[in-house]
Amino acid sequence: MTSDRNRQAAAGRRLAAALAAAILAFVGLFSSLALAAEPVKIARDDTALDLTATTEIYTNQGNAFQVSTAAGADGIRRRIEVRASSEDHQGDWAVFALANVSEEQLERVIVAPHFRLAGSHIFWPDLGSQRIISITPSEGFALDRVPSPDADVFRITLNPGSVITFVAELATPNLPQIYLWEPDAYKDTVNAFTLYRGIVLGIAGLLAVFLTIFFVVKGTSMLPAAAALAWAVLAYICVDFGFLEKLISITSSDQRIWRAGAEVALASSLVIFLFTYLNLNRWHVHLGYATFAWILGLALLFGVAIYDPSIAAGIARLSFALTGTVGIALIFYLGFNRYDRAILLIPTWALIIVWLFGGWLTVTGQLDNDIIQPALGGGLVLIVLLIGFTVMQHAFAGGAYQQGLFSDLERQSLALTGSGDTVWDWDVARDRVVTIPDISVRLGLAPGTMHGAARNWLPRLHPDDRDRFRATLDVLLEHRKGRLNHEFRIRAEDGHFHWLKIRARPVLGSNGEVIRCVGTIIDVTEQKNSIDRLLSDAMHDNLTGLPNHEVFLDRLQSMLTLASGTETVRPTVLAIDIDRYKLVNDSLGIAAGDNILIALTRRLRRLMKPQDTLARIGGDEFGLILVSERDPVKIADFADAVSKAIMVPINFANREVILTASIGLVSWVDQQENAASLLSDAELAMYRAKRAGGNRVEPFRPAFRTAGTDRLQLETDLRRAIERKELSMVYQPIVRLADGEVAGFEALMRWDHPKRGNIPPSEFIPIAEMSDLIEPLGMFALERATTDLMEWERHTGEIPVFVAVNLSSAQLLSSELYSDIRALLGKTRCDPHRIRLELTESVVMENPEQARLLLAKLKETGISLALDDFGTGYSSLAYLTRFPFDTIKLDKALVNDRSDKRSVLLKSVISMARGLEMQVVAEGIESDADAEELAKLGCDFGQSYLFGAPLGSESIQRLLKERFPLTKRA
Repeated sequence: MTSDRNRQAAAGRRLAAALAAAILAFVGLFSSLALAAEPVKIARDDTALDLTATTEIYTNQGNAFQVSTAAGADGIRRRIEVRASSEDHQGDWAVFALANVSEEQLERVIVAPHFRLAGSHIFWPDLGSQRIISITPSEGFALDRVPSPDADVFRITLNPGSVITFVAELATPNLPQIYLWEPDAYKDTVNAFTLYRGIVLGIAGLLAVFLTIFFVVKGTSMLPAAAALAWAVLAYICVDFGFLEKLISITSSDQRIWRAGAEVALASSLVIFLFTYLNLNRWHVHLGYATFAWILGLALLFGVAIYDPSIAAGIARLSFALTGTVGIALIFYLGFNRYDRAILLIPTWALIIVWLFGGWLTVTGQLDNDIIQPALGGGLVLIVLLIGFTVMQHAFAGGAYQQGLFSDLERQSLALTGSGDTVWDWDVARDRVVTIPDISVRLGLAPGTMHGAARNWLPRLHPDDRDRFRATLDVLLEHRKGRLNHEFRIRAEDGHFHWLKIRARPVLGSNGEVIRCVGTIIDVTEQKNSIDRLLSDAMHDNLTGLPNHEVFLDRLQSMLTLASGTETVRPTVLAIDIDRYKLVNDSLGIAAGDNILIALTRRLRRLMKPQDTLARIGGDEFGLILVSERDPVKIADFADAVSKAIMVPINFANREVILTASIGLVSWVDQQENAASLLSDAELAMYRAKRAGGNRVEPFRPAFRTAGTDRLQLETDLRRAIERKELSMVYQPIVRLADGEVAGFEALMRWDHPKRGNIPPSEFIPIAEMSDLIEPLGMFALERATTDLMEWERHTGEIPVFVAVNLSSAQLLSSELYSDIRALLGKTRCDPHRIRLELTESVVMENPEQARLLLAKLKETGISLALDDFGTGYSSLAYLTRFPFDTIKLDKALVNDRSDKRSVLLKSVISMARGLEMQVVAEGIESDADAEELAKLGCDFGQSYLFGAPLGSESIQRLLKERFPLTKRA
């Protein structure tokens, strides 16, 4: 019994001992583990969170690091162990925890910048390095690193309601900042800073280059010092903004060396600039020695930066403070001694002191935000900019302030001297002309030749200008007021005439008579020659000197006008095209081809008589109006002579070139023929000759027109149709969808061809646009539409309808459209508010700026503007805001679209038009149901065959009488 108790007691003691040992072991183990920080709660709207304060840093923990995780949603803490990625790891770790309190998965990036100026310290500053090697979460695999040249960036994904502890393997025990960013917000922030840095870097580069160039041009001692400071600032910004990494490949340790070197260069250049600008060597020789020793010590820091960048950067930052203090003392001392350079430097040095104070607050950690570092970089550029202004001000001022202002007389004298004009002074009382400087020298005459009586100028004036010159001076003397503004030609010693321009005003004496006439005389020969050249180029080919295509047609039309009134003039047109001319250009070159054309021009001119005209139509095509011959046999002989003249060999560059020509010939026989059609007939014959092998003369035959393209024939017929008034207008009703009432009409053009019948506009309008017929067609449509509208109103009284007329691209590009429309409205007395001009997107796109200006002027007259075929182009929305349209016409392709998205598109377009205060017209409505739907969506008007086919003017008049019975009847 007793032994049993003893055994039970012994067993209890052993159990208690084992339990105590286990408790002690657990306590010891727990005390050796790191505890995770409290998790940072993240919501969906959090874009950027600073994790620096909540991140715990553990140093010298070895390659294996254990940590207790933050309590999860179930309240349980777990233990994880993370091993270093390398055996050489120093054992520095960072721990933080994140909790997703939202109900959706969150994507975030963890960002740890390599370098931060804020809190980097003055002594042994932190110059940046890689901060985080890797990050391991308590759940899942190690985080993926996002490539970034200036920060350690890792991408994470947080599930809804999860709590995750992250262990970061640190490359250095210093972790100045760690942020949690929403990816898009981080990307936008990086892009914004990139844009800012690019602008600052560009300005810094321009300043450095400008000051360097200025130093080369001016060469004063302060300029190289300013240029050196500008280049040092550029180097510092390149390193600070990470631009250097884009130029050369550098490691993390190399970046610290470059940063320290840039700070040393900046400190050295600031000392050099202060010494050079204030010219301290002139005040005391010991100042020069002290500055030299200072600069030498800073130069030695470049070597120190290679071995220990922190020491070099720390000394450079102390040099900044010392330079700022010494600069203040020197500026105050020299300023009180009235040294102008010191006074000019006050604004710049004040800005430097502000920058140094801001830098001190930043490196000591009193200013700590993301914008202070790039702001200080921009401040450096501003300092260099102000230094550049200061240096230029001193350089241009000549080293001292300029006292006083120019008097008005001095200013006018300097302005006259600077303009280079010659003073023309006519002493009327003594009749003596003096020019300063002497204009005789410019004309190649002996000095003083043109000085003397005004009448002495007359013999040297051009005969056509003498009487006008004399009369101008007499009128000035007689009226005793006004200004002399006269141009004339005067002969120089070499026989050439110079154009001179006098601008002068009379000076009256006490008796009211002109006693003097003083002004300027300038040589405007170059301007006159330029104007003559421009006029010649507008009418002549600049290579051959022959009349161009437009002049050729004008002269031909004049000949046709004479021919219709007399029997003695019967012009013949020759269209001459050089065969295989392109082969000459390809084999000999363009210069050789040009010389050959000039040689051919001379040959053809020798065959002509004075009344004939030769022109270069274009390229290698010539046009010839033969008036000197009427006999068909002689005309044929002349054409044969032209062909033979062209075939005469041409020697060029020791090569013999033989050319042939295809010649089309047509004589005037039809009274209705005009210049363009006659030339067209000649070209048809020429093309027939070319198709037959070339080197032949082909007379025109009417069969060529039908054998040619139908388009050419149609153009000719259309031209005649305009002259013979074969065109008419019809009008398609535009109804108001709300009540079905007629609101207006669209004017449509019809052509009833005498042989081909009705030709649709889609066939003849493009032909008119490619020729010179679209403008008369457009004005015909406008005039007929306004005339018919006023005629309807005369028979039915005032009616609330409008007429829409289409406008073409050629009309929109015409500079006379605005004046033509105003004249038309005045002629027909039509209310401009009743006229609506319709344009398509393609019409506006041909010249958007001119179209915008012209449409704005038309809008001011009260005319409505509609954008036609809306919904078929790619830029409609831009045109709605850029151009003054008040109506849009929905294309029938959009209205009749039967897809599921049709109603959404229509509703969106109509709502947008309503928001822009525009009316909407729907084209191509096919059913009453579609009309009701469009009306419910807010569409104002409809136009289609559902509401009526296009009708003639008289039918429209009867329709209006039926629709508006209460109006006045004529």
